[in-house]
Amino acid sequence: MHKVKKHSLVKKIQQKIVLLFRLNRKPVIVVYNGYGNDQKVVIFGHVLKLSPAMRKRYRPNWIINALYLLRLFMVRPYPFAHLSLLWEGRQCYTRSQDDGFFRFELDPATTLRPGWHKVVVQLEEEKYRMQKICGTGQLLIPFASRYVFVSDIDDTFLISHSSNLRRRLYVLLTKNAWTRRPFDDVVKHYRLLAAYGQQQGEPNPFFYVSSSEWNLFYFIKEFTVKNRLPKGIFLLNELKKLSQVFRTGQNNHATKFARIVRILEAFPHRGFVLFGDDSQEDPNIYAALASHFAGRIYAVYIRRVHKKSFEKVQPIIATMAAAGIHCCYFRHSEEAITHSKKIHLVADDGSL
Repeated sequence: MHKVKKHSLVKKIQQKIVLLFRLNRKPVIVVYNGYGNDQKVVIFGHVLKLSPAMRKRYRPNWIINALYLLRLFMVRPYPFAHLSLLWEGRQCYTRSQDDGFFRFELDPATTLRPGWHKVVVQLEEEKYRMQKICGTGQLLIPFASRYVFVSDIDDTFLISHSSNLRRRLYVLLTKNAWTRRPFDDVVKHYRLLAAYGQQQGEPNPFFYVSSSEWNLFYFIKEFTVKNRLPKGIFLLNELKKLSQVFRTGQNNHATKFARIVRILEAFPHRGFVLFGDDSQEDPNIYAALASHFAGRIYAVYIRRVHKKSFEKVQPIIATMAAAGIHCCYFRHSEEAITHSKKIHLVADDGSL
């Protein structure tokens, strides 16, 4: 009898937590923006048994913002879930991994038109079949272009204080996607890069690759939309639990190298322009990419945000420059824009 009461009490507490933090207790499929070429398309996402409800309002209240951040880490993956995708008239199947992550890799039967394509992934577990639980995302087939742009997020365009855990947690806990700030002129720079050399409505492709976790996907996506950064594909790091929230962004950076390699392999006939900062491992990762993919990296931009990194980063930049890569180690985005004009990545008059 005592065990029954204890179980009942635990259940009631769990229900109150779910209500307080506005958590979904039924499965949710999150489909991220995928990408592809003539040979292969990649569609990926997460299946979650427990997840936070989407935020609809943003208020400058640090308590609400802190609770929202904590909610993003209140997730429970759905491991080994059966999933389906209707693609070009055929049904494709896969299963999620033990962390809920799933990935479809498909060979197109026909040449896909460039642009964004809608994709729908459905949960095929017998228990939920009648509910038809689906997740909707988009797939990008890039327009013809000379370059692909790959950008880090934290301290590259989003002010994050990555090298200082206390300050990083402060901005994460007290601000939201509408009150966080980008660096001055970085939006202008990225929009110039996306538009240059392209027809109206056919921008250069942008990928946002970060050591931040997939927990922060909606936060980062909302920030890019609000600030009118180029629409692109996000490649983030593995989900973390609530107990790991104070280690956000402190993942193994080696996986970032692998994620960018996949993009390089997906677009073998295009040059690449890489954007990062000197607060963590971007200079080393980009130098390794330049070494492994000789002739593929056209330019590297590193933002100076960490004073102690200067002496360490300078020789890395010099080595890449000696290999013929256009490098810019800059403090302010206006410097980077001037450099982009010189190497013909943006128009000389700075027009979109």
